[in-house]
Amino acid sequence: MTDFPRSLPEFQRRFADEAACADYLAAVRWADGFRCPACGGDKGWRLLTKPFTWECADCGKQTSVTAGTVMHGSKLELTIWFWAAYLMATHSNGISATQLQLQLGIGSYKTAWLLCAKLRRAMVDPDRNPLTGLVEVDETTIPFRTKDDPVAGGAGRSAQGKMPVIAAVEIVGDGPGRVRLAPIADYSAESIGAFVATTVSSGATLKTDGWAGYHGTAAVDHEPHVVGTMAAHLVLPWTHRVFANLKRWALGVYHGLRRNHLQSYLDEFVFRFNRRHTRHAAFRSLLGIGVRTTPFTYKMLISPEAKG
Repeated sequence: MTDFPRSLPEFQRRFADEAACADYLAAVRWADGFRCPACGGDKGWRLLTKPFTWECADCGKQTSVTAGTVMHGSKLELTIWFWAAYLMATHSNGISATQLQLQLGIGSYKTAWLLCAKLRRAMVDPDRNPLTGLVEVDETTIPFRTKDDPVAGGAGRSAQGKMPVIAAVEIVGDGPGRVRLAPIADYSAESIGAFVATTVSSGATLKTDGWAGYHGTAAVDHEPHVVGTMAAHLVLPWTHRVFANLKRWALGVYHGLRRNHLQSYLDEFVFRFNRRHTRHAAFRSLLGIGVRTTPFTYKMLISPEAKG
């Protein structure tokens, strides 16, 4: 399915009701035809007695189009899910749970927050490829948000009152390609090496500021640039551009990020940044990942996830 709405009026016409949304999900989930999640059978039919449900011709298993997806068990209308996905994926700065609650008329903040949290979990493609070629890597800190004002942090690499974050930016030509972000416990070689191992392809070249924690990273070449008195943004311009955009976004949209859910918010920023040139196609990507995403329970979503 290559077409996707490019404007709000087009989106509203395309997904005007539950049936239109269900048909789209079925086409994305079973692009090559129905496939039973229980027995793998490829023959089945849509039931007229149950909304948006298919029955396997081989084993009789009945499967809702949302079963086993990020929308599993949700009581919200599909049109609400689609609007939320569209707004989160295509808006240049995203949208907070408070804004989403008001825009879509959702009954409670808790419901709106859970909807946003589930969609954030669908913003990471489990099959995504690691970064390749020349990759800038650097770290920063973000003041964490509490019930009161954010704590004033220490200077430099001090983590006092702040959350350490590491970034990798794939350089394509003269500019940035894909980005990865993650919280780290500290600036040790162990923490940095673990991030590099899961983010950067073997054979890639790391461009760093020469911090000792980058030495000894396995399976990659290291190109250290000791900053000294030179401005760091001149040596690693794209990681610093990403950090600046991240901090401005976190304060502007969410008034700061919370430690417990830092990785999910970083994933949201990365999802949108990596699709900055194809924002409307990002809606299709989000729902495409969502139908392949394992359901998350309320307990899983509220559990702490960030390191450090």
